[in-house]
Amino acid sequence: MTNAAQTKQMQSGPGFIAALDQSGGSTPKALGLYGVSETAYANDGEMFDLIHGMRARIAQAPAFTGEKVIGAILFEMTMDRLIDGKPSATYLWEDRNVVPFLKVDKGLEDGANGVKLMKPMPDLDALLIRAKAAGIFGTKMRSVIDAANADGINAIVAQQFEVGAQIYGHGLMPIIEPEVNITIVDKIQAEELLLAALTRHLDTLPAGQQVMLKLTLPEKTNLYKSLVDHPSVMRVVALSGGYDRGEANDRLSKNTGVIASFSRALTEGLSAGQSDDEFNATIGATINSIAAASNAG
Repeated sequence: MTNAAQTKQMQSGPGFIAALDQSGGSTPKALGLYGVSETAYANDGEMFDLIHGMRARIAQAPAFTGEKVIGAILFEMTMDRLIDGKPSATYLWEDRNVVPFLKVDKGLEDGANGVKLMKPMPDLDALLIRAKAAGIFGTKMRSVIDAANADGINAIVAQQFEVGAQIYGHGLMPIIEPEVNITIVDKIQAEELLLAALTRHLDTLPAGQQVMLKLTLPEKTNLYKSLVDHPSVMRVVALSGGYDRGEANDRLSKNTGVIASFSRALTEGLSAGQSDDEFNATIGATINSIAAASNAG
């Protein structure tokens, strides 16, 4: 990859990756949890101004540095905006020592075979060229597993690795994210099928080529340890997936070598109405707890 310092930080840096990539569909909910109701904005433009304000406030908090936050995943519109007068990715790396990633998927298809595949991304090459020019290190793309269906899970992993190869071809590090829905009754079986499918694809990658994996915290502790140790995996990170921060941290701390990449669990407790001191104290305590859980394993 292009930046040796960023690569080293992703391979072995202590801490976690902040997920600041809520998109159009999830932004109203994220703002609502932040204390900003839908009556506070009249259109998408105003809504995205408000969510960017929240993200910038998080990124500028004193605790939000590479000491504990080794990376951050941005929404495309965030990449194209400024934080403290600098392009967001530049600000994160130069001012905060946080490695910038970009969410690149365009949402989910309707469910089939127990999964939701990613929608087509016809403009992905153009986006990746822009991302590379903006100083982005890697990308993230999400699809969802809703049942222990082998055909569906094989399809979702095949799609992730196919797009991952396209991303890697642009000199960017792909984060493969086949999320397992935490509410399904056959979560254990789905996770075992996912482990097998991921392993098959990892085993076929060319020597020296790596991906990152972003996975739901598993029911069986250390189920994904073989992925953590796989030579084709730079890092395994975990999504909070709807678990509250306490449970997410508890599950995370038991899985050796896995670090957090939390979104909702990161912003839990933050409010637009907090003073800067209150806000910074809250996000600081959150960062400490997530970093401690990430480093526990």
